[in-house]
Amino acid sequence: MKFEKSERQRSTKAKFVYSNMRITFVLMLACFAAWGVAANMTDPLVKVFSKIFTMSTFQAALVQSCYYGAYFCLALPAAFISKRYSYKVGVLTGLGLATIGAFAFYPASLMMTYGFFLAALFILAAGLSILETSANPFVMSMGPEKSATRRLNLAQAFNPLGTNLGVLLAATLILPNLNPATAAQRAAMSPDALSAVRAAELKAVMTPYVGMAFALLIIWVAIALIKVPRSNEPKVQDAPNTNFRSTLRRLLANRHYSWGVVAQFFNVAAQTCVWTFTIQYVQEAIGGSEANAGQYLQYSLLVFLASRFVMTWVMGFVRPTILLTALAFLGNILCVYAILSPDISGVWAVVSISACLSLMFPTIYGVALYGLGEDTKFGAAGLVMAILGGAVMPLVQGALMDAFGAAFSYITPAICFLIVAGYGLFNLRTVRAVRM
Repeated sequence: MKFEKSERQRSTKAKFVYSNMRITFVLMLACFAAWGVAANMTDPLVKVFSKIFTMSTFQAALVQSCYYGAYFCLALPAAFISKRYSYKVGVLTGLGLATIGAFAFYPASLMMTYGFFLAALFILAAGLSILETSANPFVMSMGPEKSATRRLNLAQAFNPLGTNLGVLLAATLILPNLNPATAAQRAAMSPDALSAVRAAELKAVMTPYVGMAFALLIIWVAIALIKVPRSNEPKVQDAPNTNFRSTLRRLLANRHYSWGVVAQFFNVAAQTCVWTFTIQYVQEAIGGSEANAGQYLQYSLLVFLASRFVMTWVMGFVRPTILLTALAFLGNILCVYAILSPDISGVWAVVSISACLSLMFPTIYGVALYGLGEDTKFGAAGLVMAILGGAVMPLVQGALMDAFGAAFSYITPAICFLIVAGYGLFNLRTVRAVRM
């Protein structure tokens, strides 16, 4: 009788743990969607702020430098949080800080200064950096290691749901509310008239971010209330392995990981460059307003969304690194075509690039982290720090755009794709413990 009772208790406990894990996974999907909203609602801000504050494309691109620079700065502290406590604590810390940053857009809209918006954006992105550093390996730990890359691709497939919503919010709440006055017309306005125009435009920028803050707060409460088992998280085995220097040496010695960080840098750079300057490319190629050009950015994100699910399915039959290599080369070809044909066909080439981007981030992430064991949490931080590519390369592309035009500037993501393809070839030519 005691044995049967013990078995029933273990069975009940296992069902409870499994149920909680499923609920936690669903909440993680909401987190993946949430940072997609933030990232792609931010992309049009380069165009928006260049118009509101009458600045060059290079100056406005500081939006992306601020956003992705925060990812670089906070990824390592996030790893220490996860290492010392748990993935759940890291997720909650990130969500909390991101909520504060999103709410900060309200006072920024009242101050009406570019610097205040950059500060609010930095706080938001800092929180999302901690969230992403914790959430990606958390999802990978929710099952067998051999299927971790595919499981992460499934979770990342919900990120485009957020990215599409982010672009939709920008296209419906921000871009249509921009005053059509040109830079010359704004310069001719009286200070009071110009201030009134800017106040209306910045209020439109603020509204979706404050709405997102409430959504992040709801997710925070839901995750805080659920009990999450830690059994699958990597554990420290002995004291020497907790030394950060020794961990760093092991990570740098692992070529699949260290070159994975480089590939992730240029993957995020390509993604950010393509989406940030889609509106400018469309306007240069076929004309039209910001709102009309923004529709093509929406099409890009829809392609990204559909491709993420399709590639997750295809990955069940084709080795992920083969797909990564092939799509990186295709992305390069599409960029070159967009440079040579700045017309409607070039516009659709830019839109199609999103299909190539769809599987890159989670695939590089999963391949690079495979087999790291107790170094996984710091390894994850390095891969998130590689998002710095999204801060650096848009400045390069922005400078090229100011000097040579939108079409030629797409040489920047073209080069980035070649480097990602190189990482894919490197993995195909080397032997791994499993066929990743």
